Amino acid sequence: MPPDSSLGQVIALSDKHLVQPVATPGQTGAADAPVLRDVLAGGPFDAAVTGFVLAALPDSADPVLWVSDRMSRRENGQLYGPALPGFGVRAPVLRVEVSHPRDVLWAMEEAAGCAGLSAVVGEIHGAPEVLSFTATKRLALRAEASGVPIWLIRSGDHGALSAARERWRLHSLPSARNPWNCHAPGTPLWEADLFRARGRPPGVWEASYDPGAAAGADRLRLVSRSGDGPLAQDHGTAAYSAGG
Repeated sequence: MPPDSSLGQVIALSDKHLVQPVATPGQTGAADAPVLRDVLAGGPFDAAVTGFVLAALPDSADPVLWVSDRMSRRENGQLYGPALPGFGVRAPVLRVEVSHPRDVLWAMEEAAGCAGLSAVVGEIHGAPEVLSFTATKRLALRAEASGVPIWLIRSGDHGALSAARERWRLHSLPSARNPWNCHAPGTPLWEADLFRARGRPPGVWEASYDPGAAAGADRLRLVSRSGDGPLAQDHGTAAYSAGG
């Protein structure tokens, strides 16, 4: 066998990064990347999707366009303006209310081409025919071409096909302990499941809004809930297996 042949070589998987780790939403430069992200509600009338998106919006004073269809407003409710600073949102939110999902998609695509916006958020209920893979592909391409991040909140949808670069599923968790009143709710907590993404591994995190973050872009706090054990232990096991 020629000495330069690759046949017969032993490759230790622990030495190869098959998936490059990238910053999670909430870390500087990640949440405001100009891509399309899907956020699916884990159950009906679960406000986790709204809180998660609010905490992940870019730290900018430029306006955010928030458009919703009629069924989404019935299930998810409407944004309450005075509460937005409680999630670190300092930008004005321009609310657009329409009746049909078709109008939501049109408004999102048109708004994503406006450089004066910091983000576009759309809410669509169920899996209507107009919300096809082609429609999400158009949104994804528009976001990447214009540099405006797009969030698509999908309630009542179990995960139809989508061209989104990241797909999240959100569930509400019991709130954290209130430091001042044991009978009052504390900081909202959510289970954030990244079940599909391009160029990064999936994962499950305990998410919350962190008002004490040093940078506004880091106000979405994510704590891993994988339970896989220490990283050093994983590397040791992998090295042992590679060595036979």
